[in-house]
Parts: sequence; C-alpha cells; structure tokens
Amino acid sequence: MLSRFAGRKLVTLFVIGRKSGKTYAIPVAYTPYEGGLLVATPFAWGKNLRTGEPIEVQFRGKRKIADVQVIDDHPGVAQMYGVIARDNKQFASFNGIGYTPAGDPDQRDLNRIAAQGARAFLFTPH
Repeated sequence: MLSRFAGRKLVTLFVIGRKSGKTYAIPVAYTPYEGGLLVATPFAWGKNLRTGEPIEVQFRGKRKIADVQVIDDHPGVAQMYGVIARDNKQFASFNGIGYTPAGDPDQRDLNRIAAQGARAFLFTPH
C-alpha cells in the first residue's frame, strides 16, 4: 500500500506506444518545477514522448491533457535529475545518485546518468 506522501508525489502518464499503438498507464514520481510536473527516467517508454505532442496524465485524481517538454541534452538531463534528487531521496537512491558532504546530488552521478541516455520531461497540465 502506498503511503499518503507517495500518493501525493505520483502522477500517472498515459503513454501511447509508437509501434504498438497501445496505451500504457505508467505511474511515476514527479517533482513540482516551474509550474509543471518534472519527471525523469532511464527507461525506453520515454522515447515515445515528443515535445509538442500532448499526453494524458492523471494528477490529483483528475485526468487531464498536458503539454510535454522533452529534455534530452546532457547538461539539461543532469540538471533536471539534480532537481528531482534534491526533492526525492528515493528517486536518487533508485537511480544511484549519491550526495556530497554538503548534501547536494553528486555531479558525477548526474553526468553518468545523462551519458547513459536518460531523459527528463516537464509536463504542464491544462
């Protein structure tokens, strides 16, 4: 059973497979960022998302359309993973992100993740 805290940090993305055409419901953790929902993943489903192509999301119990901004450049991905890691220690642990003695996400880990092809996404629900 998910805790109330976890439930408040989850959004469900309804991703349509480019080849299969099937819709997949994918629950993911998000971080509020610049008026949107920031999500990052190393998984292949992220390749089905494109900037400018809206997606359906379920956020706070309501299904909505959201604009998508894909962040796939190395500096941008490292920066967004850092933003999420500061907000969500479980996300950091899952992705192998350590912290410096000052408590900041380790830049070497962020660069490694970006170099491995991870992506970040900013969803803006309407």
